[in-house]
Amino acid sequence: MSKPTPLSGFPEWLPAQRIIEQRFLDHIRRTFELYGFASLETRAVEPLDQLLRKGETSKEVYVLRRLQADSSDASDASLGLHFDLTVPFARFVLENAGKLHFPFRRYQIQKAWRGERPQVGRYREFLQADIDIVDRDTLPAHYEAELPLVIGDALAGLPIPKPTVMVNNRKVLQGFYQGLDLVDPEAVMRVVDKLDKIGPAGVTAELAPLGVTESQARLVLGLAEISAADASFVDDVRKLGVSDPLLDEGLAELAAVVEAAAAHSPGLCRAELKIARGLDYYTGTVYETTLAGLERYGSVCSGGRYDNLASSGNDRFPGVGLSIGVSRLLGVLFGENALSASRSVPTAVLVAVGAEEDRRSCDRIAAQLRARGIATEVSPSTAKFGKQIKFADRRGIPYVWFPGAEGAADTVKDIRSGDQVEASAGNWTPPAEDLIPVVEGTFN
Repeated sequence: MSKPTPLSGFPEWLPAQRIIEQRFLDHIRRTFELYGFASLETRAVEPLDQLLRKGETSKEVYVLRRLQADSSDASDASLGLHFDLTVPFARFVLENAGKLHFPFRRYQIQKAWRGERPQVGRYREFLQADIDIVDRDTLPAHYEAELPLVIGDALAGLPIPKPTVMVNNRKVLQGFYQGLDLVDPEAVMRVVDKLDKIGPAGVTAELAPLGVTESQARLVLGLAEISAADASFVDDVRKLGVSDPLLDEGLAELAAVVEAAAAHSPGLCRAELKIARGLDYYTGTVYETTLAGLERYGSVCSGGRYDNLASSGNDRFPGVGLSIGVSRLLGVLFGENALSASRSVPTAVLVAVGAEEDRRSCDRIAAQLRARGIATEVSPSTAKFGKQIKFADRRGIPYVWFPGAEGAADTVKDIRSGDQVEASAGNWTPPAEDLIPVVEGTFN
């Protein structure tokens, strides 16, 4: 067999990186649950007509097909792997509305697949951690102010650079564009959403075919330039001289989001009126999150308010959601060599084996330690103790346990310091910092 080569866009973490990922997920999961979100997992595939109905492009979707197609069954051809967790969640809500209690708060930590060009932090297979709140018929705007607080707490407990949740409201954009009498506000939003990529001149050029005059384009760009960490952005918008009832509504909702975040965690949120988010289903507040010093990698957590995604006939379940791109976040930090684990295995103790006939008694020692929550291995060989210590050292295991011979007391050795003390498997416990691997970041 020839040496395999990695597949671009499909990350596989090394053991130490996997430990870091699991610690991140444990903290994120716990934070979500502290806010009352219930766990949910949906299937990996969705009908293509559902995946593509709200502004997504078909080139991003992986279609499900069997290698040996059955001509009598073409059902697989209409299925695709989900590229985010919001669309399958909306479908789940519609299918199970009679079994859910509203407002329904869910979190979902699951993989998704997207056929985009791989680069640092952007993968074709990736893990997301989502939260959403949906309600029946109407969803109060205060939920749009709550979600950034949840994400702020989840990210604040991780060894990462300071996050900033940048927020805008689609009503602000649409109302402003309506006040300018623009013919296609949504098309204008999609162009403005590319401002960081193509610059003001590029935006002006792309707006021209949409019937946007130079004077209108200047006002569109003027709105996009507004940025504030408090509600002062409202006055800045007013100074542009555009009015519309929807604009007023959006400004009030956005100010509430920024003010709630400032009270909970000063500096967490910032109003950035250039943010539009490209997906058509967003109708209210939209969010993008960057890390201090790593803004060049783009958003690691994004989402928004949607009113019509989970709807069918007379059934309508508006919602708001935010998604942490876990693989994206870790990929960026691993690429920066910004994270490390104190060891690459969970094992805290290696029980040394003096002779094969002693292995069963060593197994009993290990079982006692494990029963008390201490991750323990038994040495794979009866090599000289010096070699068994080296085996533990190579794997990052901090302690080696030596069973007492001929009735002598057992001892345990901290192989980093060389300290060795008498110990009993029934009551000895390593220091808390050694019990499980510790994750550290250069941004701590």
